Amino acid sequence: MSLDIQFHGAAQTVTGSCTEVIAGKSCLLIDCGLFQGPRSLEHLNHQPFGFDVRSIDAVILSHAHIDHSGLLPRLAAEGYAGPIWMTTPTRDLIGYMLADAARIQVSDARHHNLRRDRADGRRHDPLYTPLDAERVMDLVRTTGLEQWFEPCDGVRARFWDAGHILGAASIEVEAGGVSLLFSGDLGGKIASLEAAPRGPAGVDHVICESTYGDRVRPPADLLQRRQELKAVIEAARAAGGNLIIPVFAVERTQELLLDMATLFDTGELAPQAVFIDSPLATRVTSVFASNGIDGTDDGAVFSHSAFHFTETSAESMRLNAMSGAIILAGSGMCEGGRVRHHLIHNLARPDSTILFVGYQARGTLGRLISEGANRVRISGHDVAVRAQIRSIDTYSAHADRNDLLSWIEARRPIAGSLFLNHGEAEAIASLALACAGKADIRCPSIGERYHLAAGKPAQRTKTGDPVLQGAVEHDWQNDYADFSLRLKHELEAITKPADRRRAIAEMWRVLTAYQDKRERPRRHG
Repeated sequence: MSLDIQFHGAAQTVTGSCTEVIAGKSCLLIDCGLFQGPRSLEHLNHQPFGFDVRSIDAVILSHAHIDHSGLLPRLAAEGYAGPIWMTTPTRDLIGYMLADAARIQVSDARHHNLRRDRADGRRHDPLYTPLDAERVMDLVRTTGLEQWFEPCDGVRARFWDAGHILGAASIEVEAGGVSLLFSGDLGGKIASLEAAPRGPAGVDHVICESTYGDRVRPPADLLQRRQELKAVIEAARAAGGNLIIPVFAVERTQELLLDMATLFDTGELAPQAVFIDSPLATRVTSVFASNGIDGTDDGAVFSHSAFHFTETSAESMRLNAMSGAIILAGSGMCEGGRVRHHLIHNLARPDSTILFVGYQARGTLGRLISEGANRVRISGHDVAVRAQIRSIDTYSAHADRNDLLSWIEARRPIAGSLFLNHGEAEAIASLALACAGKADIRCPSIGERYHLAAGKPAQRTKTGDPVLQGAVEHDWQNDYADFSLRLKHELEAITKPADRRRAIAEMWRVLTAYQDKRERPRRHG
């Protein structure tokens, strides 16, 4: 039996995880995730799949995060009806998460089509609907950790604890005498809700994530992390404004709540109102509470008297009239959700604080703010950034560079190849350099395909798609947003009105020149 893999996402980028395993006549997918970030990257979600949906026999899902699961409803909408394997906690989470993703798809499409400034543009249809999300749940099959199962003919697999979020797993696959290990997303040293990652050694080929492949966090433990959080809360309270924390609904929200409850109950911080302004985070927290996780008092910690879970949009909007509140709101990278209107109301306030506690992908609003942008554009609003911007890296659910190297070392010997994916190009290149000599290293691009054999380096049989790969690089729309925000200020800095008019005319000439280049082949074709 021949064995090949092809990368359809999360190659030189951190979202859109999807890898196809072709074992003889059987085909399975490891994850089927949504591309997230700038519009050029999100546009890939609307492109045809890089595989024939009818050929897929099974899907194995590493965990519930949308960048790993978010295209499953589209897969089902296009006719997939096979099993989707996952752990039981992952099943409990994605029921809420995919329903929420489908609601957002429908809402965003409706909002786009109603905007007056886009009335003459192409009508947008949602990627999928809530009914498609329900179809996914009908296909779910669950199994426990370290238990072999057969997802399709000639293939067996098992899950290993990845330590990333509740239910997250690495995936070991055996077919045709060849063994593979997909890391999924790996957790780091500081995780109050998850165990350390585990996995087998001596597999032929390893596919490892590289999110923080170029970053080493300062040595810290759980106590130090809580002290960092305490310092930020105290400073925000002294400033008098709100503390806005963009959060991911899964794990990040619950870790913050556990740490805040601990600080309140031990007397290290005086209790104050904490608003969890994310219906999805509210539902996900109920899953955590029902799982009896160690250190959570059988989930009772999430019902602390200081915590207030907002449900309706009206409740969310009323928070904008407050000062001195702690508001946890999605989404974690500020690309959507209620956090955007909280940013509109708080970014310009010098007494408010914005605290980032998770990875901010290139091209996202969160990345722009965290890297020091003076002005940003949010939902049509030009917003000055005068709030205090803070970050705590130790809340990340991802392993850092040293954690990744330790995990890879524990998998040796790697007789075949070590593939590094799920990272931006710089992070992958840095991790590859650190792994030199440990294995045959490959850094795939979207669309690349490899033939795999036992005990031998992988052979590339298809190169990546340069058009698709180009979409993962720097997004022109962020450059445009930055340019448009600064344009008026720069024009006003020109003292003579005639010079301003000449500057505007020169910009028009540049744009017209590019239009001429585009139209010239048509005229001479």
